[in-house]
Amino acid sequence: MVNPFACTFRSARAASLALFCAMLAVAQADDFPAPLNTQKGEPMPAAEALASIKAPPGFKVALFASEPEVQQPIGMATDARGRLWVAENYTYGEAKVGFDLRQRDRVIILEDTDHDGRAEKRTVFTDQVQRLSSVEVGFGGVWVLAAPQLLFFPDKNGDDIPDGKPVVLLDGFDSGPVRHNLVNGLRWGPDGWLYGRHGIQATSRVGKPGTPADKRVAMNCAIWRFHPTRKIFEVVATGTTNPWGLDWDRHGEAFFTNTVIGHLWHLIPGAHYQRMYGEELAPHTYELIGQHADHYHWDASGKWNKAGRLSEAADALGGGHSHEGCLIYQGGTWPEEYRNQLFTINFYGRRINMENLERAGSGYVAKHGADFLSVGDPWFRGVDLLAAPDGGVFMSDWSDTGECHENEGVHRTSGRIYKISAGVPATGPADLGKLSNLELVQLQVAPNEWLVRQSRRLLQERAAMGGNMQDARKALLAVWEKESDVRYQLRALWALRAIGAASDAFLRKALAHPDEHLRIWAIRFLTEDTRALKTVPADFLRLAEKDPSPAVRLALASALQRFPAEARADLARPLLQHAADASDHNLPLLLWYGLIPLGDSAPGLLATLGGRTKIPLTARCIARRLAERIEDEPLAVDVLLGGALANTPEVQSAILLGLADGLKKTASAPMPVTWEQFTGKLADLADPKLTEPLAALEKLFLAGRRLADARRTVLDPRMLPDERRDALQQLMEAKVPRLRETCTELLVDPVMRFPAALVLTSRDDPADTATLFAQAKVLPEPQRALLYSALASRPTHGLALLEGIAARKLPRALLTPEILEKLRGQGNEAIGKKFDALPPPPAPSEGKRKPRREPAA
Repeated sequence: MVNPFACTFRSARAASLALFCAMLAVAQADDFPAPLNTQKGEPMPAAEALASIKAPPGFKVALFASEPEVQQPIGMATDARGRLWVAENYTYGEAKVGFDLRQRDRVIILEDTDHDGRAEKRTVFTDQVQRLSSVEVGFGGVWVLAAPQLLFFPDKNGDDIPDGKPVVLLDGFDSGPVRHNLVNGLRWGPDGWLYGRHGIQATSRVGKPGTPADKRVAMNCAIWRFHPTRKIFEVVATGTTNPWGLDWDRHGEAFFTNTVIGHLWHLIPGAHYQRMYGEELAPHTYELIGQHADHYHWDASGKWNKAGRLSEAADALGGGHSHEGCLIYQGGTWPEEYRNQLFTINFYGRRINMENLERAGSGYVAKHGADFLSVGDPWFRGVDLLAAPDGGVFMSDWSDTGECHENEGVHRTSGRIYKISAGVPATGPADLGKLSNLELVQLQVAPNEWLVRQSRRLLQERAAMGGNMQDARKALLAVWEKESDVRYQLRALWALRAIGAASDAFLRKALAHPDEHLRIWAIRFLTEDTRALKTVPADFLRLAEKDPSPAVRLALASALQRFPAEARADLARPLLQHAADASDHNLPLLLWYGLIPLGDSAPGLLATLGGRTKIPLTARCIARRLAERIEDEPLAVDVLLGGALANTPEVQSAILLGLADGLKKTASAPMPVTWEQFTGKLADLADPKLTEPLAALEKLFLAGRRLADARRTVLDPRMLPDERRDALQQLMEAKVPRLRETCTELLVDPVMRFPAALVLTSRDDPADTATLFAQAKVLPEPQRALLYSALASRPTHGLALLEGIAARKLPRALLTPEILEKLRGQGNEAIGKKFDALPPPPAPSEGKRKPRREPAA
């Protein structure tokens, strides 16, 4: 069979370069702005840059394309014909400019027509976009990320000319301060969703065009996905800094790369990862999951913007803190020791780092492998890695002197794409789109993952277009039933799901499969449509209790967040009983993330789970949330402590620390009924780490007891008036919760009505205004005058006073000199305008003037 993907390097010829320049002039729009270089200097010639690359023995690196054929390559994709699609970004400018909208971006197609290792054909698909970061192909068109939008360019006949204007699928992605953290990285996942990434520098609010603000999804530093036919947008996981690489291993587990705080992360749906800075958008997460690597490529004890850049120390550790691109090699042609390893470009180190992925508990840990490849070109700025059709790997080079912030300018007329190969190039059809369904199914057992992914996407497209997929279904079921290799069974499962042939009944049977990875994917698919999830299936409860795999339990913990809040406790209860998961890297916090809503909707149920769990970190988070709500739900803390009396010392200690976390900004709190019994258990531990938080809790609980006594005094009409007023003063100074409710209750008490009204006035809450004015009418003098004076000294109440006078609901006589002074002394603009708008008082009639009454002696 002729190998249409075979690639060998040949040096560029002058005639070839001239041909490319001619093609460039024809292909691009006549009005495309000339790229403006603001960076001084010129890059090393492409041939010299190629010669500077050092790869392992047996590997060869070819220059697939370089300027002017390709410039500013920020993203890459391949299509079913093996062609390379490149997103060229010219609008990205230096820091003081942001995005230069005098420029435009474009999507081009590069094709190696004679299979000599270099692209000979170049086609401009579109040059009518800006802020372009990514491109992907499929479903009868081209998907483009051009902030603030995700666009779809229809091209049903595949003639590389858009059929019309692009369809805006999503908008709301930040396109300003986000700069080099802009939305990026389109990739098709094995589940049939289109994945993307987003950085930390700005928060986007994403939705379909026309979505109201309160219905949009807020997102920064995150991995997200979009379903191509159901048009559903989801945030998969949040955190890190600026993820710029994503790939899936042979079991469908996703990994992504990042900068500064950790370079490699296992993508767990529903996870919240450590952030470089700022608060997690989801409330009450408390603690965040760390990276899934046991090392850094820089000295993380120093500052990232110094120690993280190329230096002798960083060079020895792997090159620096910044990583772009992520590829798990599954092409089938590289030597065995490189297969299934993860590769990422070290931006400052000008090299490719290799990571060995090893199982660890419920997930994975990356071990530092030997650096794979280095580039001697000082302008090398690697951005992306992508599997090539023949088993090789494309590597894109932005080609500039600056780092990603481009503080010194941008060189827009340079860019290179290299191709890294080893062994005998893989063979395959020239155009997978021309294959039958059965031929596409046969490629699901190919050794080259590129063929597997492209053929699965094509099957999904044909099913989405209403094609008859019965032959594909039967063939895929045969692979599922007859193949003993789990990889092939997984591929069959993903393809069945892609064509809509993996029914819930089929997936429930897969829950009993002996391989953990198939059980994991059955869980994920069964919980994909959250609209259908009402209660937890019995099969899930069985797995949660008895499945020996922590990875399966991780999938169940991840699924927690997809169920309604009221159903989550049923699934969490058995998961929380696995003491072996207490030290797991992921499970304790992922379980907590799924339970967060119960803190509001069912605190008593959450307390029961927290008191009985065998996982201390989860117990600590539960205790912290319940402590934060102790004033509103004091009984829940009692349930928590009572349940923990028979638990392990580790869980009891964690609960104590969680209570201290939740109450550390509080001066007082109601003492739980079971407090002394619980602390009696802790006394036997003699743990010095508990001494300080225990003392702090004792102090605030005692203060809470004193304030509880004061509240009882305030509300007790049998107590002396002075004692009740002193107690109210004590409550006000302590700023106790529910003071408003206490004062409102006192407004019917003749003795405490006036001091309670003064306390409410001091809060200046508009919810109290009407009540306070009603009270003023029934108070005797001089209390009435004092209350009006207090009201006039508060902005909200003072404005309401003037509005009442203007509406003739209150007498103008209230504007005594003292009250006028209080109103004017606030310097409030709204009060000033309202005061100026008051009509003048009516002049007294001369004929009806009343005689002046002399005061009595």
